[in-house]
Amino acid sequence: MKPFENPNIEVLELEELDIDQLLEKQLVVLNDDHNTFEHVIEALVQVCGLSAEQAEQCTLIIHYKGKYAVKHGSQEELKPMRDAITERGIGAVIV
Repeated sequence: MKPFENPNIEVLELEELDIDQLLEKQLVVLNDDHNTFEHVIEALVQVCGLSAEQAEQCTLIIHYKGKYAVKHGSQEELKPMRDAITERGIGAVIV
């Protein structure tokens, strides 16, 4: 038997945590009275990689609820998407 080895003690392994997952953010698109449904849908498809159906559903939620988290991920993943969406005149924030 090795020193400090006791068969009656169970050794637990530590699980490695993904810090990006712990710090996951949301890309929230905001409703406004200026942009058309088609413009927002097109932006979500082109910028966020959503299907046309997903983008349409998100746009309806944005319209009726005032905002919606269209993507989840790290700050680094979401920042270029937010920038591209806001460059199109659509309000978006990362929270």
